[in-house]
Amino acid sequence: MAESEKYEITVVPKASYVEDQSDPSKNQYVFAYTITVTNSGTIPAQLVSRHWVITDANNKVVEVKGLGVVGQQPLLKPGESFEYSSGTHLETAVGTMRGAYQMVAEDGKQFDAPIPPFTLSVPRILH
Repeated sequence: MAESEKYEITVVPKASYVEDQSDPSKNQYVFAYTITVTNSGTIPAQLVSRHWVITDANNKVVEVKGLGVVGQQPLLKPGESFEYSSGTHLETAVGTMRGAYQMVAEDGKQFDAPIPPFTLSVPRILH
């Protein structure tokens, strides 16, 4: 078995605009996102920290680093998933998020699980 298949985490993001918490007249746009993290590898691994890169339409970049997600550091056995929801705010109606989760496998190996880029957008802004 290839070493890379042993340490395989699949990350699926979904984002939505939170209209009732946003105020476009003040350049405040709030977005919620739900992330599903699945251990698609063959060894248990724990999500220990996160690194987000959030970019708005003005190319303003905010990086967020911290332990765990929503106060948890889930241990995922092969085939298990962990889903959580969180949110962010932008000064523009469109932006992107991407990043990585830092993982530690049961055998002690540390590796990153990439979070694919996803779009934050007010409905009907993008075609």
